[in-house]
Amino acid sequence: MPGLVPGIHVFLAVARFKKAWMAATSAAMTVPLAMTSPPDPPIYPSPGPSGFLALERRVTELSSEGLDARKRRLLFRCRHRGIREMDFVLGRFADAELPALEGAELDVLESWLDIPDQQIFAWVNGSEPTPLEIDTPMFRRLCDFHRAARAPK
Repeated sequence: MPGLVPGIHVFLAVARFKKAWMAATSAAMTVPLAMTSPPDPPIYPSPGPSGFLALERRVTELSSEGLDARKRRLLFRCRHRGIREMDFVLGRFADAELPALEGAELDVLESWLDIPDQQIFAWVNGSEPTPLEIDTPMFRRLCDFHRAARAPK
């Protein structure tokens, strides 16, 4: 083409194409604010708690005020086990029964605290058979208390 400097016509053509392309794509990508809507709420609500968390109430019902040193120590150890499930099982049982326990029953409760949490939990839930030396009237009270707490109201 006469009168054009070599390379300039290519530069000008690319610049015109780029300008047209930017105008076309930016117009398509711009949405007026009035047209946007808030995000839809989720179709399904988040799942509620399950298992022991469905029973979520305060673990600590009983105040340690007025208890002797041994019962205060037992109450604390029953509420602060290695796993949360045992906090619920033994903690609630201690809240309900500890003030009335005396002598030999306190010894039995203290002996339970030396047994691993998973083992007691399996016995209380019935997933493993309870050994004869553990299956005492006091342990059956714990199991009955646990089942009553789990029963729907």
